[in-house]
Amino acid sequence: MLRAVFILMLATLLIACSPSEAPKAKEALSREDVSTPMASPDRKVITIGSDPWCPHNCLAEGPQEGYMIDIAREVFEASGYEVKYLNVSWARALQMTREGLLDAVVSAFTTDAPDFVFPDEPQGRSHIAMYTPADSQWLYRGLESLTDQTLLAINGYSYSTELDDFIRSHTDDPAKVWVISGPAPLNRAIYLLNQHRADVYPEDVYVMTWALKDHAGIRPPRNAGLLQKTDIYVAFSPEHERSGQLAALLSEGTARLRESGRIREIMATYGLPED
Repeated sequence: MLRAVFILMLATLLIACSPSEAPKAKEALSREDVSTPMASPDRKVITIGSDPWCPHNCLAEGPQEGYMIDIAREVFEASGYEVKYLNVSWARALQMTREGLLDAVVSAFTTDAPDFVFPDEPQGRSHIAMYTPADSQWLYRGLESLTDQTLLAINGYSYSTELDDFIRSHTDDPAKVWVISGPAPLNRAIYLLNQHRADVYPEDVYVMTWALKDHAGIRPPRNAGLLQKTDIYVAFSPEHERSGQLAALLSEGTARLRESGRIREIMATYGLPED
């Protein structure tokens, strides 16, 4: 009888101590959630992370994951690798890749993470413009034109060397720079511009055009001038010995796809020209 009571009490205790729920979002990723290349130098899986920045890279496991993911998959799978792509915030993706929890980030500028290993050949091209509320008459004419403007910026993003320095020097002044984050920072930026709660927001032209498909009920932000054009890459972790090899493989494969016209075909599926 006593033994039966003891077993019943033990079972109750184990149930009470068991976890009640799993992590609710991919932001809860930890070392156990991501199989890292440090486990084996011969590992044939490449894990790439980023926040969605469609059409360059989109929702993981969606109908279109982004032309840069398509390029990476085509190159690496031809060499026998499996590519895993997942979404986390951009700041988190950079940190996880820097720590070796991810193999690479996608849609990186060289100024995003100069310590990462970059291919010689870019996988994409970005045109960053300065956006304003639809009824604004302001035009971007260099950093001096940002006087008396509230600039929105996304946490962890790089825009250009000059604008990055401007943002860093004014992060403690929300009247000058307002840094936002969260699971959908672009949607929030579009909302804040539409509500006239901010004046200027730098964003990629293709990304803004793509995002506005889901904002039919608002007046679209106005392009107030180009900030810069820059190459964008799949960039690899500085923690892994094989990163140089993977970067070289991707560079060679990207060049081969570009010469064959395959990249033009991939980008056409997103309604984009090869740039």
